[in-house]
Amino acid sequence: MSATTTLASVAAPTSQPTRPRRLLASVRRRPAAVAGATILATFVILALVGPLLTPYGVHQRVGEVYAHPSAAHPLGLDDAGVDMLTLLIAGTRVSLFVGFAASVVSVIVGGSIGVLAGYAGGWVDGALMRLTDYMIVVPALPLMIVVATVWGPSVVHMVLVIGLLMWTSTARLLRAQVLSLRERASVRRARAIGCGHWRIAFRHIVPEVYGLLGATTVLTVSVAIFYEAALSFLGLGDPGTVSWGRLIEMAFERTAISSGAWWAIVPPGVCVALVVLGSSLLGNALQDAANPRAAIAHVSPRTFRVRAERGDRR
Repeated sequence: MSATTTLASVAAPTSQPTRPRRLLASVRRRPAAVAGATILATFVILALVGPLLTPYGVHQRVGEVYAHPSAAHPLGLDDAGVDMLTLLIAGTRVSLFVGFAASVVSVIVGGSIGVLAGYAGGWVDGALMRLTDYMIVVPALPLMIVVATVWGPSVVHMVLVIGLLMWTSTARLLRAQVLSLRERASVRRARAIGCGHWRIAFRHIVPEVYGLLGATTVLTVSVAIFYEAALSFLGLGDPGTVSWGRLIEMAFERTAISSGAWWAIVPPGVCVALVVLGSSLLGNALQDAANPRAAIAHVSPRTFRVRAERGDRR
């Protein structure tokens, strides 16, 4: 009997769900997260398989200038007689690529600075946080405009400009989390038995911030896509590619509004708004699931009362 009890006690921890599974299970219970994930998944699928569904090219003239929507062209034609649905799908691929790639660059830079500052402390923490404070003070969009103008129009340049100039919030968030994690008993024990800094950082610190990194990545996607649309609208995007911001810019410059061709400017604007909304819904849900204590700051009184009653029953 004792041997059976011992084996059960040893096997019990392995049957517990891992941290990523608990995080995903918590997110699936949130309707906002499901809605945000659905929106993002829809656009990702559209970017991947959309070009196979459109029979026209992005430079192929198929009708009159600003032709109205019809059965053959559900979103009408642009000022060059090109099918707007084809352009919108092509713009989806570029805009999502810029958004996700810039988000990854931002999270890598901000996450590295935040983890290093929080774990090292002392003068390293002070120097990195002063750098972060200076970057926060500088207005992001004007600085992006200046850097993008100097580097020249290119998709790669746009990814680097956006990613390297919006890492500050990630750095501050990760620093605050690491400051708390480094005082945990497990980290102190690892330090007491002589574990090196790299081992402590990558075995005890970094795995605990994966949830926040994922949430920050998703939230940053919405900001990156917004900045991509803004820079492209200002004429700083790659003129050889089609993106949502580029479509809005061309429609604005070529009098789509005064011509009554709403279909040339509204669909890309709606796409930008939907992706920003989906990223915000999913990112906020991931952030709340990764850091439940922060979620209490914006729950409704009714939700708080229900949670308190459930806690009392337990």
